[in-house]
Amino acid sequence: MTRTEAEPGLSELGERICILGPSNSGKSTLAAAIGATTGLPVVHLDVLRFVPGSHWIERDPDEFGRLHDAAIDGERWVMDGDYSQWLPQRLTRATGLIVLDISTPTSLARYVRRTLFERDRLGGLDGVADRLDPAMMRWIVTRTAGNRERYRERARSAGIPSIVLASRGAVRRFYAAGDLRR
Repeated sequence: MTRTEAEPGLSELGERICILGPSNSGKSTLAAAIGATTGLPVVHLDVLRFVPGSHWIERDPDEFGRLHDAAIDGERWVMDGDYSQWLPQRLTRATGLIVLDISTPTSLARYVRRTLFERDRLGGLDGVADRLDPAMMRWIVTRTAGNRERYRERARSAGIPSIVLASRGAVRRFYAAGDLRR
């Protein structure tokens, strides 16, 4: 989608920004770039959802819910991740929403690149190197299209300033317009 005059810019999203998008769409990288530029604290929900130092072992849902709720209680943040069970309360607190509407091939290519070449990636678990996982690749291939539609609908119905970045080019232009650095 091309940015229009009616579409908000970064400065119009406020001080509590949610970033949604398919797996491996660049949510954590964008959150870190926004945090570095604006001074907003960055919250990577994957870091809260999974046990530190594990290879993606999920925390107990109640424990994650408490961590999530404590994070959204903050006055200022940029937060990346979905976790749809907790999304309604996150959007209630959010002042802005960014949706990365990235294609399945792009998400799959990013997954392969990051697992093979990025040892310390943003939003990853400390001390845990990602590795290619056929189950994750299947998840990306089978779930990305449906999730993309769900995220676009969230942007339409959120009731807060929302931006949908529907291509890699749109993401690049957003970085440039906001003076964001990867």
